[in-house]
Amino acid sequence: MFDFFENAQAKKIKSHLLNLAALAKADGHIDEREMSFIVAVGQKNGLNAGKVKALVSGAQGMSSDIPNTDSERFDQIFDLVDMMLADGVVDETEMDFCIMMAEKLGFRKAIVGVLVRKISMGVKDGFPRERIKEESLSFLNYNELPAR
Repeated sequence: MFDFFENAQAKKIKSHLLNLAALAKADGHIDEREMSFIVAVGQKNGLNAGKVKALVSGAQGMSSDIPNTDSERFDQIFDLVDMMLADGVVDETEMDFCIMMAEKLGFRKAIVGVLVRKISMGVKDGFPRERIKEESLSFLNYNELPAR
């Protein structure tokens, strides 16, 4: 009932958490580590664990609130890829979902697979989030330029 009064930032956070929940459910269930990851993202954004779990348990599908900037879009796809890796098993369905979500977030279809794999390799190699973000945004900016 009070969702009407939510500010734009709260809606973005809920949308992001619902996207993470949809990814977690892509392989048929939410692993304990995946739920912990979603709760941690929610807590980082000011939500308590109970509210995050209630949101996730009621999630029927993906939300449609798209972030406004490349930086915000990157943060969402980074969290999706990071969660995909959380259980130590990269399911093909999860990878496909991350690629599909990158497209829905506004990244060009021609580069989303490379972007998701670039983020995945950076996380696996233990690089800091900001380094992966900087390199990925440089990659995106280079690949978004019109052909000469």
